[in-house]
Amino acid sequence: MIKNLVRYFKSVHFVKAFLVALAITIPVLISIYFFDRFDIGLSIALGAILCAPSDVPGSLKHKFYGILFSIFLICIITFLIGYFSRSLFFIIPLLILLVFSVSYISVFGFRASLVSLAGLLALVLGFAFHHSDISILQYTLYIALGGFWFLILTILGQIILPKVEVDFLFVELLEKTSEFIKIRGRLLVERDNRTALFEQLFILQSEINELHETLRETILEKRLSSGFSNRARRQQLIFSKIMEIYELAISNSIDYEKFDDLFENHQEKLDEFKLLIFEISNQLKHISKVVLKEEKLSFDNNFKILLKKIENHIEIYKVTIGLPESREGTIFLLSYKTYYEKQISNIRDITRIINNYSKNDKIRGIKDAEQFITPQDYDVKKLRANFTFKSPIFRHSLRLTVTMLIGYIIGYAMEMQQPYWILLTIVVIMRPSYALTKERTKHRVVGTLIGAAVGVGIVFLTQNPYVYGVIAVLSLIIGFSLVKQNYRNGAAFITLYVIFMYALIHPNILAVIKFRVFDTLIGALLAYIGNYFFWPAWEAKGIKDYFSHAIESFSGFLIEIDKFYHKKGELSTSYSLARKEAFLQVGNLNAAYQRLIQEPKSKQENSAIIYDLITILNTYLSSLSSLGMYIRTNETNKVPNQFEVYVKHILFNLNKADALLKGEDFTTSLNPDELAIANKNYDDYFQNLVDQRDKEIEKGLPISHDMRVQMHETQLVSEQVRWLYYLSESLVKKVKQV
Repeated sequence: MIKNLVRYFKSVHFVKAFLVALAITIPVLISIYFFDRFDIGLSIALGAILCAPSDVPGSLKHKFYGILFSIFLICIITFLIGYFSRSLFFIIPLLILLVFSVSYISVFGFRASLVSLAGLLALVLGFAFHHSDISILQYTLYIALGGFWFLILTILGQIILPKVEVDFLFVELLEKTSEFIKIRGRLLVERDNRTALFEQLFILQSEINELHETLRETILEKRLSSGFSNRARRQQLIFSKIMEIYELAISNSIDYEKFDDLFENHQEKLDEFKLLIFEISNQLKHISKVVLKEEKLSFDNNFKILLKKIENHIEIYKVTIGLPESREGTIFLLSYKTYYEKQISNIRDITRIINNYSKNDKIRGIKDAEQFITPQDYDVKKLRANFTFKSPIFRHSLRLTVTMLIGYIIGYAMEMQQPYWILLTIVVIMRPSYALTKERTKHRVVGTLIGAAVGVGIVFLTQNPYVYGVIAVLSLIIGFSLVKQNYRNGAAFITLYVIFMYALIHPNILAVIKFRVFDTLIGALLAYIGNYFFWPAWEAKGIKDYFSHAIESFSGFLIEIDKFYHKKGELSTSYSLARKEAFLQVGNLNAAYQRLIQEPKSKQENSAIIYDLITILNTYLSSLSSLGMYIRTNETNKVPNQFEVYVKHILFNLNKADALLKGEDFTTSLNPDELAIANKNYDDYFQNLVDQRDKEIEKGLPISHDMRVQMHETQLVSEQVRWLYYLSESLVKKVKQV
């Protein structure tokens, strides 16, 4: 409990929430103390609150421009709404124009969507302007001042506490990677639970990919702008090692049906591997605690003991089953053991980097680092390209506009105390996807009711305004720090903040609570209905695009693997970029699937086939990554012609599946006989090696280095390309069903 509390106070979410609280309370206190007025400070504080959504993890440059554009946007919107809000004739068309255009900014990506949110919040809170002492122009200038004040605090926070954000991102990445590896261990032994475990892996892959993107931007952009410092070197190297651990975990693909058959009567072999996997997972979690200074760095573990036990079990298996029957299982167990030895080596490297054992002058930067940062595409052509009902953002903008208009008319007609609370609820709940809107609706309503209930209890206990002020500030900090991790609890504390802030202005606090709850319920109901009935973008309709992007990325990755197999040497930038793209696209696909299964059952068209496709594509990425990893990290011989034949046929199937998804004609074909010949050539070549080795065994000769390399390469590479071809065939069949 105490450790969790300490971690909470160390988290970047708490630091940012505290920064927001400072940005709000200081202007209010200065305004009261020096000017004996509350409204000026509150207006400046409001400008800071409106810019807060734009402060998301990433490079300082992107934060600066994001907040700057937010200031510009909220000032224009605040002035327009404040100036025309009293005229129904002008405000209705203005509301329609602004809601659609501001929400439509989201087509430019995640950061743009948060700038859009800032603009929408400014639009809603613009209806709250009722000052008689200051003009709308003065009010707008105070809002701008609050925005610049928050920008200064954000930059200062980044300069004073440069480690907090990056360290917290590393902690999240280490913990999620640790969990990913642990689930891989459970998959070995929990046969009846594999479907649920695979779904957990899909979710984790999406979250890990998002963290990879954020860390790339934060670390590499910082290096490009400020040079390659000692800390930047270490961060970059740690990140590359975590990436390698993750890629190794992905690449360690297993045909579980074949795996179960091989070791049906040898469960003890798997138990030892499970213990080793859990030990690796625990070590990653330990490193995350070291980053947060919760534990001292150590490498005291059971790796050597566990590896020795596994070696003994492999020898026992080989002797008990006997050659040649045990050959396939032995090669698999040895390869599996080698894989985990590489994982242990990577963890040991991270430990050395953190412990400063690595020489900093030996740490080289990532080649062509700027190419690994996902570019921010702000081309105005994107606005035109998305101006169609095929675009989820266009639909969302239209849906939000209609729902906001209905909410405004209801609030205006019923003459509520604070009718803009309805609009505020709609803005913070409605998202482009139905699933996320439904989830946020539930959490928002429950959180508001909890906050209101607690607020009523406090009101009956005390009517002290100083107590209300303290509760408001604390609720603000806690609410802002929880809103991304636990939306329900965050909503509860933000409700408390709103209630007690209004209690300092309006003496009838119970009426404030009643209207807050009532308006939130109306807004939540409208948001839910709007997302269901107004041009919904069901994932089953749009998931084809995610499938297509994933398949295209696989083709690019396979081509790069083929090139590297021929040339070897230093890994090219194009290979690394193709690998990154494949991982990202599968992560996006998994995220889309998670949204799909949260939608109404009636809207989940072809859900069983879609799940099969998701499984195939995730298995495909594992196998493709495994092939690339083996070729990169092992000695290999001249590329056989049969490998090229398989690659050609695999790429053909991938292109065919992609064309089917896009509804394009695909009439070309390949000669199936050449694939049969290639398959036979692989079998004959491997059998020749086996026969040769059996003769050596009869003579009592130990296996030579060249023989071991040839046997391992032939078996593992041929198995992978055959498996990839089988998956590509399955992919085409499933796509036809969709």
